[in-house]
Amino acid sequence: MPAHIIKKLQDEIQTLEYELNHELPKELRRARALGDLSENAEFIMAKQRQDFVGARLAQLKQRLADLSLINLNNIPRDRVAFGSKVIIYDVDRDTEVEYRLVTSEEADVSKGLISTTSPIGRGLMGKKVGDICRVGTPNGIREFEVRALQTLYDEV
Repeated sequence: MPAHIIKKLQDEIQTLEYELNHELPKELRRARALGDLSENAEFIMAKQRQDFVGARLAQLKQRLADLSLINLNNIPRDRVAFGSKVIIYDVDRDTEVEYRLVTSEEADVSKGLISTTSPIGRGLMGKKVGDICRVGTPNGIREFEVRALQTLYDEV
């Protein structure tokens, strides 16, 4: 996996762990000192934030674990997969579009970076040059033809 994605996730984990273990306990102590906890908005908000931060931490750690399991050696050399740069022909719009398939953390459609988990990304996975795929998008069913493909291996 790209090192900058792993670093981004690790940085967010570190920031949230600091908040969970240092800042939120101070807020909770301060709020408890105000008295009645049943009607203490500061205490309730701090507890809700603590729950949110805990859930987000679990989500980020799971994503980091999932990314570490990806074996780049299993990526096909002749089909669309993670890291591929693909030129597709949009049949409905009569235009060619170039995309690179990336992780969801890197996705930026305006830069031509689409996630492997997006509707178009999922539809393109495993396709070869010349293949046609029909993809359900928020704007309806669209049909694409794979015109050109450059995999991770072609770039090296």
